Amino acid sequence: MGSAELNHIKQRLRDFAEARDWNQFHSPKNLSMALSAEVAEIIEHFQWLTEEQSKNLPKNKLEEVETELADTLDIDLMVAAVSKIALNEVKYPVEKAKGNARKYSELG
Repeated sequence: MGSAELNHIKQRLRDFAEARDWNQFHSPKNLSMALSAEVAEIIEHFQWLTEEQSKNLPKNKLEEVETELADTLDIDLMVAAVSKIALNEVKYPVEKAKGNARKYSELG
């Protein structure tokens, strides 16, 4: 992953939050709490698996993990990040999400 690619992803994330007026919610407290919740979602995919099972997730589970985290599971970080941003753009359309911190399922 090149520096230019990473900068592109960072800018897309900034633009995403700015368009929805979400920067008001991005305090260190809120971001660290959100990160903790995301980590818990990742952990759920591996809970109760053996070491071998955790290294050989079925394709559907690997895709679920990919949307939450891209690291050492042969996942392309850039592809996963771009895919997640695109998914969030659909889940959180500006006209519904701007200025509020509700989850996409509560936007109506």
